[in-house]
Amino acid sequence: MKTLSQTKSRGWRRSWSFVAATTGATIGLGNLWKFSYLAGENGGAAFIIVYLVCILLVAMPVMIAEIVLGSRGRSNPITTVQDVSLEAGVSTWWQGIGWFGCFAGLLVLSYYSVIAGWSFAYISKLFAGDFDATSAQLAGDQFNAFLAEPQSMLEWQGLFLLIIFLTIAVGIRRGIGLLARLLMPLLFVTLIALAVYSSQVGDFQAAVNFMFTPDFSSLTRQGVLAALGHAFFTLSIGVGAMIAYGAYVPDKRSITSMVSVVVVADTLVSLLAGLAIFPLVFSLNIAPAMGPGLMFVAVPYGFGNMIYGNYYGALFFLMVSLAAITSGVALMEPATSWLSERLRWWRPVAALMVVAIVWLLGLASVFSFNEWKGISIAGMSIFSALDFFTANILLPAGGLLTAIFVGWKMRREVLRDELYVEGRVLFSLWYWVLRYIAAPGVLVVFLSSFLKEWV
Repeated sequence: MKTLSQTKSRGWRRSWSFVAATTGATIGLGNLWKFSYLAGENGGAAFIIVYLVCILLVAMPVMIAEIVLGSRGRSNPITTVQDVSLEAGVSTWWQGIGWFGCFAGLLVLSYYSVIAGWSFAYISKLFAGDFDATSAQLAGDQFNAFLAEPQSMLEWQGLFLLIIFLTIAVGIRRGIGLLARLLMPLLFVTLIALAVYSSQVGDFQAAVNFMFTPDFSSLTRQGVLAALGHAFFTLSIGVGAMIAYGAYVPDKRSITSMVSVVVVADTLVSLLAGLAIFPLVFSLNIAPAMGPGLMFVAVPYGFGNMIYGNYYGALFFLMVSLAAITSGVALMEPATSWLSERLRWWRPVAALMVVAIVWLLGLASVFSFNEWKGISIAGMSIFSALDFFTANILLPAGGLLTAIFVGWKMRREVLRDELYVEGRVLFSLWYWVLRYIAAPGVLVVFLSSFLKEWV
């Protein structure tokens, strides 16, 4: 009798294609925009250390579990979990993991596409010299003026979603795979060059001290929850992306080795982004805890006051935009693949439907900065509430459900069959960490953080 994975079509033929595409899925605005402002808000090095622990002991084991799940089912996330549930002899209600992931992915992409639109807009602004010899006040004023124009924001968001649509519509190998293989090397080279440039013109020592000299007194329980949430956010866990990409994993390849490469690359990009941004922040006496606008105020201000800074600044935002494209594709792939496979829709039509849904959902984020600015949810703007709800609740919850399903519901021999290339010790270590550290770790952080808020 054929296993599930034998009945499905295979995807990428080479490990490099899978690694490049998966790295592209993880590297994005989470590394270049969100990591820096979260580290700035939560004490720098202390937050980074907790974040790295969460990556190693919680997010990475769950990421392997999601890819194993996708490799077993060889289909879209919803159908995959349904089929694997039947194989495991458990309730098909577990397919809710797939629905949950698709919903979370589209919700994340709704505001993610708005931020990506900002980065597209700032390429032209920096290149045109709009920030040449500007002050921090004027840089902030320009950013606020941009946020006050919903039509402009919608146009740039639309451009980003159009590129995502074209990439998704082409398909896995010719679209997603080719894009990742071309963009990932370019992104790394550009980021390294910008970090070197920033170290020469900014306060590099202050940045190093902030990022690598921990002061745990500045880290709150809410900061720990933010570190956990960001570990899931940056590795695209809980949004169905890794299950979808796992369906295309090459035959007879070490999943743990490929995931390790992806996680190391993702972490390096986050740290390099910090080393590119924080020297400018400290050299220009900007508060690192200024929040989501850090990259769109500090970076233009910093580059605008340096020789040839407009060109380097435009290059920086070009890099951010490229990274946003690859991860945006990953967020859209689960829902697109479900419409294409389950409802038999032509892939471009499925992609167009998903883009339309994301664009409509994104209106809430766009208008939260202008027309709906007075509306608040639990003391937060609509945009901030979406960011908090997805990163700190939906993604960890999705990861927790996946860890429970794979670690406690799927049979050990089935998991061993998917990870047969791995040594017995490595497999046992992953299995034990998934069951007894990753899943309980998410639960403990959740309970301790929220109980503190309720009390």
